[in-house]
Amino acid sequence: MPQGEELAALVRAVAVDRSRVAFTELFDFFAPRIKAYLMRLGASDMLAEELTQDVMLTLWRKADLFDPAKATISTWLFRVARNRRIDALRRDRSDQIDKNDPFFQPEDVESADTVFDAQQRDQRVRMAMDALPGEQLVLIKMAFFQGLSHNQIAEETGLPLGTVKSRIRLGFGRMRTVLEADSRVDTD
Repeated sequence: MPQGEELAALVRAVAVDRSRVAFTELFDFFAPRIKAYLMRLGASDMLAEELTQDVMLTLWRKADLFDPAKATISTWLFRVARNRRIDALRRDRSDQIDKNDPFFQPEDVESADTVFDAQQRDQRVRMAMDALPGEQLVLIKMAFFQGLSHNQIAEETGLPLGTVKSRIRLGFGRMRTVLEADSRVDTD
């Protein structure tokens, strides 16, 4: 079983020479210990195995960052393991998901008559919009389909703000008249 100086020499061999033999010795020594440590922290067997592989891969890739003046190799690896476990806990929020949250529930299926009524209403609105003069139609589309404010429409079109407001109001008045006339025809 390797000890302090011998472990440090193995890490140097991995860092400097990319020695697979040294890495294999370090892996064989630390992997079971790190996995057991992670399982004591509450990780499942599978997660502990995955995190252990990640820790050992970090050793392989970043062995040159290990500074024996700051910590022992075991302290460094176990700190990496602890941090990986914390990261995994942060990523895994599945236990905090409420399966009864309305967001996860399927939407109610609308009845055929509701869908049909909505389609007819949409068709009537389109016909009422088609009956508008061009300058009113453009401004209504800018306001309600593009989501622009009256000020933004005035800036974009170069029209005075009062003109923009009055044309939109007139357009809605015309649409209301067409829609009301259409609904009277439907009820007769």
